[in-house]
Amino acid sequence: MNFTRRLVMKGAAFVAASFTATETGCATAPIAASAAKQAVEDIATDETYWRAIAKHYDVIPDVVNFENGYWGLMAKPVMEAFFRSTEKVNRSNSWYARREYFSDMQPIHQRLADFLGAGADEIVFTRGATEALQGLVSGYNRLKSGDAVMYSDLDYDSIQTAMDTKAEQTGASVVRIKIPEPVTYDSLLETYRQALVSNPQVRLLLLTHISHRTGLKIPIREIVEMARGFDVDCIVDAAHSWGQTNFRIEDLGADFVGFNLHKWIGAPIGAGLMYIRLERLADISPNMSERPEGVGAIFNRVHTGTTNFATFLTVKDALDFHELVGPENKAARLVYLRNLWAEEMRGDDRIEILTPDDARLHAGITSFRVKGKTSVEDNKGVAKFLLEKHGIFTIHRSGLAGGACVRVTPSLYNTPDDCIQLVGALHSLLADI
Repeated sequence: MNFTRRLVMKGAAFVAASFTATETGCATAPIAASAAKQAVEDIATDETYWRAIAKHYDVIPDVVNFENGYWGLMAKPVMEAFFRSTEKVNRSNSWYARREYFSDMQPIHQRLADFLGAGADEIVFTRGATEALQGLVSGYNRLKSGDAVMYSDLDYDSIQTAMDTKAEQTGASVVRIKIPEPVTYDSLLETYRQALVSNPQVRLLLLTHISHRTGLKIPIREIVEMARGFDVDCIVDAAHSWGQTNFRIEDLGADFVGFNLHKWIGAPIGAGLMYIRLERLADISPNMSERPEGVGAIFNRVHTGTTNFATFLTVKDALDFHELVGPENKAARLVYLRNLWAEEMRGDDRIEILTPDDARLHAGITSFRVKGKTSVEDNKGVAKFLLEKHGIFTIHRSGLAGGACVRVTPSLYNTPDDCIQLVGALHSLLADI
């Protein structure tokens, strides 16, 4: 099949049309053509379909890895492309970097913008969402003395600190809010509304689309629109959402966003993206290492020095594989795996599932805690029990107002049997308490 034609195919049809050699030099195993006719919800439970996808991941056999939130494994064809790009860059060195790299990156940059639904002049590569968000927070230039910044207990630690630092630098104050447990869609919106009403001095709000602590997915568009009504700007942390869920930039409605490419899009480690809506560019100052005339371009908002050329060259291969699987199929599969264990355990009153069963408020990541076990040490102990007694790798998370927890993060190579094993392990854990 022609490579260009493959790229325009979407979802199940894309996957179902098995192909042989691509420009990345990899081969994809055939997948049942019947998948092309299936609804996304049916594909999510089609184990034949997902076994074919899982074959493209080289995973250690010793544990069930449910800690895929740190970063995402590259699929084999992506990894092979990364190795080839590394070899090319290393061999050609500055000859390539100075003469050819930027022209090679232009179509990749444009493709990423098109995939996100943004203008090419609205995005710039970073080494991760953290770097993108640091640039947005540090560069935000509309704060003044007497204003305030606001964030919640579910936001990312280092960006909370960045907001604190920004407040100190500008003479602003800090408003910290707590997301209720349990939470509903309406109570979540009301939490933010009440916080904005009660703190009219707030001018900058940090929002995390999917929390790295609990997996709570918040209604970004609704909160961004609400905040605008209070003359509040929002910086959105989409580190965990892009690729885990399927959306475009207009679905967020936000002016300033930081993304990861090495978590759920599947690029090599060290790839992220900063988005600034073009008409808001002047509100984010250039990086301290840049002095453009006037407003400059979005490229002036990041200055990282020498980066890993091969990482960014491989973004196109990661997008190839992401589209091969199908963004909607991928999102549905992660939710399906999550539901197999989380909704099974929700009925046990000895355990707290920290994302609601409302499909609007979660994706694949979900955390839990044993009722009454709220310390970091308690939850380190739970993670240790799951690993040492049952061979299941998870990670504890802290910083929540309600106490620490254990995070479970499935990936495309995980299976329903892995989820069943987790349920059994949790029953064993509860029996020992």
